[in-house]
Amino acid sequence: MLDSFSTPPVSAPLGLAALEARLRQDLAWLEMPAKPWVPPRRQDGQEVTDVVIIGAGMCGLAVAAALRLLGIANIRVLDRAPAGQEGPWVTFARMETLRSPKTLAGPALDLPALTFRAWFEHQHGADAFEALGKIPRGMWMDYLIWYRQVMGIAVENEVAVSDIRPAAGDLFALETSAGRILARRVVLATGRDGLGGPWLPEIAQNLPPELRAHSRDMIDFAALAGRRVGVVGAGASAMDNAAAALEAGCGRLDMFVRRPELPRVNKFTGIGSPGVVHGFAGLPDDWKWRFLDLVLSAQTPPPRDSTLRVSRFPHAHLHLGSPIRALSAQDGVIRLETPRGAFELDFLIFGTGFRVDVAGRPELAHFAPHIRLWGDRFQAARPNEELATSPDLDPGFAFQERQPGACPALARLHCFNYPATLSHGKLSGDIPAVSAGAKRLARFIARAFFVEDKEQHFMNLQAYETPELQGDEWPVRAEQDRA
Repeated sequence: MLDSFSTPPVSAPLGLAALEARLRQDLAWLEMPAKPWVPPRRQDGQEVTDVVIIGAGMCGLAVAAALRLLGIANIRVLDRAPAGQEGPWVTFARMETLRSPKTLAGPALDLPALTFRAWFEHQHGADAFEALGKIPRGMWMDYLIWYRQVMGIAVENEVAVSDIRPAAGDLFALETSAGRILARRVVLATGRDGLGGPWLPEIAQNLPPELRAHSRDMIDFAALAGRRVGVVGAGASAMDNAAAALEAGCGRLDMFVRRPELPRVNKFTGIGSPGVVHGFAGLPDDWKWRFLDLVLSAQTPPPRDSTLRVSRFPHAHLHLGSPIRALSAQDGVIRLETPRGAFELDFLIFGTGFRVDVAGRPELAHFAPHIRLWGDRFQAARPNEELATSPDLDPGFAFQERQPGACPALARLHCFNYPATLSHGKLSGDIPAVSAGAKRLARFIARAFFVEDKEQHFMNLQAYETPELQGDEWPVRAEQDRA
């Protein structure tokens, strides 16, 4: 039975050194990482990087590790954030704990010693893991820092990419704050806002910038102490920002929600399975749309813990069935009007999510007119703007052309962030299936490199002359001499 192969828990902390030794042994037994095999290239005297990964959050690290395990070692991982601040975990994410269960393998790439659980138990023991509850947000960041160290991923921090464009010889030229990079392939592992940015409703422009923020922004919550704060929305980020304002001592908190009640069911968790992970990409287009339209229409509820974190404050008020009808400001005071009444506020936070807007990304300016979106080719029975603006990706997460032949370089530009969901399922934005997504992408790139370099590999095959037989394996016999 499969249960007989389970590893006993670490009853007492053994330390990270022991875990790292086990990981090295596991990799050695698996003969990983594979030896580098991609032929090196130079262009105009400059070394060509095989894969540049933009973003060193969880998704970027998982892709980098998956590529290295397959012997694709000539990679560069860039992130504009300072070291230790990659991704949302210690910047604009404001939840106390992760939503995902602590037992999920996450970016471990099927290596038990690379899981969060192994990392935690080797430091604190099995009893502490049993008592943990959910993973604290900052602890997850600590785990990812360890992950990149043990997997040998060199991240170039505080490097911003300002432009990507095709270059000679089927290459990309990337203009960065650290200089110009030539690359064969580029992976955008740029998170929720990686193909657009935070979305604000048009009515938000009625307020001066100093009186409003998006939940994605860096907010000085200490400055909100004693003040009247409003939050628009009731998703996870809206609830977490409301909690941060309350815990910073705001005088009153009002949440404004269009729906008549909070959503209660997280739809996609109900069908989570390897079937969804590996099968979603194989669905017909109309079925992909039906699945995600249902999930988005139902809306994901805020986590129970986040909601309780807000509701325990008596001066927090939830206004359901209260879309914003009018919004204005005078003398530093906001007036917000809903069908259920008007409110005066000192600051307003919009928890209104993100939108895809490739034309608004400066680094993608050359490609934006050519990137095919789902709405460009698929007419759904139920329109959905968020789905219609999703990029229409190929089996390797690469962009596709609106007009065939107009921008062939798109086939080498990969989208490994949240907007890939309609094409591939939830493999590139959340913890549960990120390993499956990273391995799918890495294997696709490995296949593409071998095909692109087939002449060189064939020449290597022709030139290979290392003998296995030395000529002395069969003893000479007298009858052979007589013959």
